[in-house]
Amino acid sequence: MHVGHLLQLDSLDLTLLWGEESLLGREISGVTATDLEDPARFLQEGEVVLSGLVWWNPGDARAKTDRFVSALRTSGATALLAGEETHGTVPDELIDSCRAHRVPLLAVPARTSFRAITEAVYLRQWGDLSRLPAPHYALPENVRTELSRLLDRGADPGELLDRALAPLGDPPCYLLTSSGRTVARTPSAPALPTDRAALSLRGAAGTTLRIQAESGTYDAWHLHLPAGAEVPPRVLHEIAEVIAQSRHDHNRRRAAGRQAADELVAAVGAGATGVTGAGPDAKTMEGALRACGLRAEGSYRVLVATAGSAEGHTGAVDALAEALNHVAPATFIVGGAEGGEAVAIVEEQEDVRGQLGDAWPLLARCEPKATTLHAGVSAPCTAAGLGAALGQARYALAAARATSPGAARVTAVEELSTLESLLAGVPAEVRAAYCARTLGPLTQADSAPHAVLLETLEVFLAHNCSWARTAEALHLHVNTVHYRIERVEVLTGRDLSRLDHKLDLRAALLCR
Repeated sequence: MHVGHLLQLDSLDLTLLWGEESLLGREISGVTATDLEDPARFLQEGEVVLSGLVWWNPGDARAKTDRFVSALRTSGATALLAGEETHGTVPDELIDSCRAHRVPLLAVPARTSFRAITEAVYLRQWGDLSRLPAPHYALPENVRTELSRLLDRGADPGELLDRALAPLGDPPCYLLTSSGRTVARTPSAPALPTDRAALSLRGAAGTTLRIQAESGTYDAWHLHLPAGAEVPPRVLHEIAEVIAQSRHDHNRRRAAGRQAADELVAAVGAGATGVTGAGPDAKTMEGALRACGLRAEGSYRVLVATAGSAEGHTGAVDALAEALNHVAPATFIVGGAEGGEAVAIVEEQEDVRGQLGDAWPLLARCEPKATTLHAGVSAPCTAAGLGAALGQARYALAAARATSPGAARVTAVEELSTLESLLAGVPAEVRAAYCARTLGPLTQADSAPHAVLLETLEVFLAHNCSWARTAEALHLHVNTVHYRIERVEVLTGRDLSRLDHKLDLRAALLCR
């Protein structure tokens, strides 16, 4: 279905306020309703956005409107459908902003409900609207009653999905997160590998409906029907509403446990400062672990992650929690730390690092335009060593960010097995100071002779200090190499016949 098709539906009575013909021909992938000032984290590419404009008030700065529309453009939204009920009309500045950002804008009259628009989109995606009478395709009353009862007693999404679809012959259906993790599936649905699930969510095959509930970029829920599975659109939409209520309960339980997780992370962070008396005593740490459902006598790994996106701290916590949910079975907690970090404490199990590395690219593809995910993993430790392990994980995180600044990466402290990888975790300002102090005048960018000496030193060390091989590599006479190395020794104060001085200079070169 295209944006232009919405304008052709007389029952909706929508008015085009701005939109070029080429933009109106874009395919609609779904619908999201929001009145957040910055809805970027809840949007998916190809969706039309419904807004009652509650976030806007007369007299607001134009920048507020531009920020909202820019979030739609950046997320790849196909159009904004703005309701007229709140303000009586669509503000002129919103029209101007949509024109500037090239986001089609349609006005929704007060008599047209957002639900009617949502149903129109999903019904059209499934086929001809004229053959889908509303009363026939609603969930039966007895099913709705049972689903309500299941919700009241806290049934998991799998039980809800199974019961809702049973009257339709149990078609295969999945509840997936944005990263491809299966939250639930019907009995007839075979296990779906995460990479295939993630591909299906991007429109490879079948029908997908996003659950309209508060969630992040990485852990949003989606109902997915594989190709060939048929469920009447109205039924699917009602099932999605039930699952949305289940997600609300899930979020409430998660928020209740987040405070204990944050307190544990703070306690571990205090132990990582190295200040005498800063960390908690053993009894306090044991209590904090047990409050989070972790064993005080267990073996753990500490993970630290950052998300280079507009979501910042929240995005990092959501990303790390979703990644660890891919690691099965895993008992863990995730909390926030200062500086936008997310910190996880995971009960040690076989190949945590490997499974986390497999999940990390799936998360990165959830928001490829705006996010760079990095994580560091500590070595195994006991409860008493969690503070030191946090320091290890932060160092490994710094190495991951230094070696792959523009790409998602997970680095474990065990992987820092070379001088180059070890130095990658050193803060940039420390590396620069060490390089300048050790190489001295050789780092002067405007000195051609010093640049030649620096190149000679690099080749000399790379060839294990072999005069002949260095001369051959640089197409020089051996005597010239001797002269240049002697000049390096004079300028740096190092003796290249000594192993420790060779290592000093090699480290300095790696710190450039």
